[in-house]
Amino acid sequence: MVARMSPAGILLLLFLLVPLVEIYLLIEVGSLIGALPTVAAVVGTAVLGVFLLRIQGWATLQRTRLTLARGELPALEVMEGVLLLVAGALLLTPGFFTDFIGFGLLVPRVRRGLIQWFMRHSDLRLHPMGQNPNASPQRRTIEGEYRREDD
Repeated sequence: MVARMSPAGILLLLFLLVPLVEIYLLIEVGSLIGALPTVAAVVGTAVLGVFLLRIQGWATLQRTRLTLARGELPALEVMEGVLLLVAGALLLTPGFFTDFIGFGLLVPRVRRGLIQWFMRHSDLRLHPMGQNPNASPQRRTIEGEYRREDD
């Protein structure tokens, strides 16, 4: 039997493990190439990441505008925007592990794959704007009376 962790437990584990992994990687890389080149690499990945994030953000914004112009709900684009926001936070966090994940989120195919995985494993379902999947094809009117009672 496999025990499932709560989302809060997973977050706590991530908050403990990610900094430890980052420190370990920084020490290892620093011992291989030196302290100054390591700091330069961390700053360089942040600058490159912000540049690529800006390009991806503009592309997602343009797709959002096109989707809205067609009268559709830009749900996929909004979810991509959230992942780009996460990518930006990870890229600005000093370290190589978070940079690796952040750069991965900048790849459109990776983002869409994560969104599809999330949609398969969640209760969320995307439907075209104005369509309720549970509604019957005919409009129903429920008549009734009401009375307002003030306290």
